[in-house]
Amino acid sequence: MKPKPVELTFSPTDNQRLANLCGALDENLKQIENALDVVITRRGERFSLSGPASQTKLAAQALRNFYHESRQHLSVEQIQLGLIEIKSIPSTPTVNTDHIVDAGAVSLQLITRRGNIQGRNPRQTRYLQQMQAHDITFGIGPAGTGKTYLAVACAVDALERETVGRIILVRPAVEAGERLGFLPGDMVQKVDPYLRPLYDALYDLMGFDKASKQFERGIIEIAPLAFMRGRTLNQSFIILDEAQNTTPEQMKMFLTRIGFGSKAVITGDVTQIDLPKHQKSGLIEAEQVLKSIRGIAFTRFRSDDVVRHPLVQRIVDAYEKHATDQETL
Repeated sequence: MKPKPVELTFSPTDNQRLANLCGALDENLKQIENALDVVITRRGERFSLSGPASQTKLAAQALRNFYHESRQHLSVEQIQLGLIEIKSIPSTPTVNTDHIVDAGAVSLQLITRRGNIQGRNPRQTRYLQQMQAHDITFGIGPAGTGKTYLAVACAVDALERETVGRIILVRPAVEAGERLGFLPGDMVQKVDPYLRPLYDALYDLMGFDKASKQFERGIIEIAPLAFMRGRTLNQSFIILDEAQNTTPEQMKMFLTRIGFGSKAVITGDVTQIDLPKHQKSGLIEAEQVLKSIRGIAFTRFRSDDVVRHPLVQRIVDAYEKHATDQETL
């Protein structure tokens, strides 16, 4: 039996708020339709939502939320972020610990230029809490889940609060068909393309001028993984990005560099490993070896934690389904 459409009316009629809610050429309504797999028809202040009952319920709540915020123009980014937050709220009580947020955990007010950094879903909030409460934190999951950006936000916050003296950015220089030695320039210039996502996050959270000065003073340091052996890093916030491309030996070497007063965050996506096919990923082994050690935290992100364009979540799901289908053949 086809579900009955959900009817929604906003009154008294406010044409300006309705225009802000719907967006130019109903672009905001299209975003809601695409993200939630519903059909929205509108006549004036009356909206009719068709689709699966669970989805039309979410769409109705989304419309209410956006109408509440519609006294000002709503950007596409605001709509997409709002939809991510709506979809991340469990519809029924659950005992899944991934959704449990410790109300007594340390504050999540981060000091950055943006000033509004927060978890957009339960796992992101838990990830932020773990980074503040643990000396070593692993963030593992697909692209777009905020693993790297939130790690950089916590690093900037720690530097601003003077709980660490420097930020160290580390990444293995592993790319398909490329090697570090083929790139021109000095060491920093060679690794620059590999560290671009970390630079982007730093510039966004600190501002270009301030971040550039910190690089010049050595307070923010680029440290290629290949040159980490023999170092002891004290009073530092260390981020190892793209850790799925480390070997087990490299991962062990990196983890044993951590000195007094330091924090380390290791991020990676085990579905995007660029190592030779016979080589085991150090990130996968580290999760198996270290999962029971007190003081080390793991956050496993999933496709429904993606905080990017709504299509990114569907792309991740499609690839996961394809990989599962291939395994069953």
